Amino acid sequence: MDPVNQPPELAALPPAEQIDGPGGGVLLLCDHASNHVPADISLGVLPALLDLHIGYDIGAAALTRSLATRIRAPAVLGTVSRLVIDLHREPHHDALVPPASDGHVIPGNAAADRLGRIERFHMPYHAAIEQAVRDYRPALVVAIHSFTPRLASGGPERPWQVGILYNQDSRAAHPAIAALRGRGLVTGDNEPYSGRELNATLNRHAEAHGIPSISVEVRNDLIGDDAGVANWTAILAEVIGTVRTQLR
Repeated sequence: MDPVNQPPELAALPPAEQIDGPGGGVLLLCDHASNHVPADISLGVLPALLDLHIGYDIGAAALTRSLATRIRAPAVLGTVSRLVIDLHREPHHDALVPPASDGHVIPGNAAADRLGRIERFHMPYHAAIEQAVRDYRPALVVAIHSFTPRLASGGPERPWQVGILYNQDSRAAHPAIAALRGRGLVTGDNEPYSGRELNATLNRHAEAHGIPSISVEVRNDLIGDDAGVANWTAILAEVIGTVRTQLR
């Protein structure tokens, strides 16, 4: 089939969605923006599972795009489901091409071409981020994620409305946490995950270059509709502005 004339559902997506903007020194990232599975990859799971958190970070893409518009920031977003390849993992990580996720087996990944997926999705996505860092020279990198109120496979309810994740560099994290808590929001400090254990994208593209950064985890039931996205856009725009002021 002529690739120019193939149906849209079979057309290849670029490895990264890129949004331009002057930014004011901020670069936005969203690793788990998409639940897209290319037509030539079979995961062996029910399509409905892709609409759950295991397929992507619910609400994160809409929040990233809205925030990029609000603060006029450039952004880089992933365009493939984390069940195909997790863009927020190092290439050697066991869960890069996940054999299972939150209690669901992913049979199509058992004999997946791991190297092929790295070359096709992971490498060009991170190359796009590297280029954005060179082009925009951000003073702050903010990664947008979302988390579930509770894992489907069990565990306690997660009380946080939002969490700020960071590794060794806490220059941006501490003022961000203070700003969110100052608004009365239940804010996790390296919760519901620890950035000291899971921070692959920011480790590579921010901390390694000495750029302050934070990963913002918003509980996904709070950004599941337009009103929620608008509310959190306003909140995070103010928080990012506060952080930028304190970093100067």
